[in-house]
Amino acid sequence: MMLGLLLFVGVSYALLILSLNYGFTKLPIQKKQVTETKTVFSVIIPFRNEAQKLPKLLQSIKELHYPKDKVSFWLVNDESEDDSVKIIEKFCRENPTWKLQILQNKRVSHSPKKDAISTAISKIKSDWIVTTDADCMLPTFWLAAFHQKIAAENPKMIAAPVTYTTTISFFSYFQLLDFLSLQGTTIGSFGAGFPFMCNGANLAYQKAAFLEVQGFSGNDNIASGDDVFLLEKFIQKWPKKVVYLKSKNAIVNTFPVASWKAFVSQRVRWASKSANYNLRTGKFVGIIVLLMNLLCCLLPFLVFTAISWRFLFAVFMFKIVLDSVFLLQTLQFTQQKIKPVYMLMSACIYPYMTIFIFCKSLFSTYTWKNRTFKK
Repeated sequence: MMLGLLLFVGVSYALLILSLNYGFTKLPIQKKQVTETKTVFSVIIPFRNEAQKLPKLLQSIKELHYPKDKVSFWLVNDESEDDSVKIIEKFCRENPTWKLQILQNKRVSHSPKKDAISTAISKIKSDWIVTTDADCMLPTFWLAAFHQKIAAENPKMIAAPVTYTTTISFFSYFQLLDFLSLQGTTIGSFGAGFPFMCNGANLAYQKAAFLEVQGFSGNDNIASGDDVFLLEKFIQKWPKKVVYLKSKNAIVNTFPVASWKAFVSQRVRWASKSANYNLRTGKFVGIIVLLMNLLCCLLPFLVFTAISWRFLFAVFMFKIVLDSVFLLQTLQFTQQKIKPVYMLMSACIYPYMTIFIFCKSLFSTYTWKNRTFKK
């Protein structure tokens, strides 16, 4: 029975990764074209205690290549206790040609970030909303890439890539691989025709469409998920109008966390929303990935059963090869260095970390931005 389960999960996982690989390859990279910039964007950036990261974000805003009269930035303060507001106010004084607004978050739900986005949208007049985070750095042709996609396909929502900017130590590289596995899955799922993930650090959608699906209504009791739950609503209403911007000019950079404790809290925060997914595809993929990692964790114990240790070792190596091939193309697309030794070390740790975080997300609270959230 155990052998049959192992084969079923292994084959299902292999088919899933191969499908995502196919989708990743199938989705073409958007090449930069010079087009008349007509789209007016409003960029929403919630922030809380980001004094260390805001200067880099603001500098990247300053270097954006997009008409200043066609973009505005709405930075929503979520009860910051540091010098975040002062840093933004100084930038506004020194760069008066950029349109930046500082708003105070109006809390009405259990999700500070969803409230921040809704607070800004209630003030915005433009047709297109773009969301990112205060600990990000924006590429120079970021908005131009979004505009090119809008002009070409007239979508309702556009998901776009995010990567990490610092990957020197093993810990930071482990985070990068974990993060890029999600990014690769996102790209692959769009290319294969069953999208179910996105990242709110690089997401754009029509304001009218956001209002038509009633924004975050129905999931505002969940602290995280400002991106995925909104994506689900858009897919359910306009399945052909939700697209992915596979462009190197649109890759937003963010930072890995500084400690294992912060890493676990961040991943528990992400995992805590998975039980509330509405799309069956997302649930199915999550179950298959979870079962495969669980079996990898059990492999050392299965050696003492009738199953050959050579077969068990082959299963583990097969997973490593599949995952590595998938990650390699994601690393190349996001222009990250390939470190084989770190990749192998991460492959050995990843299944145990995945199962630990999943179990922790089921039974415990998590802390983020000095706040404690219930599951």
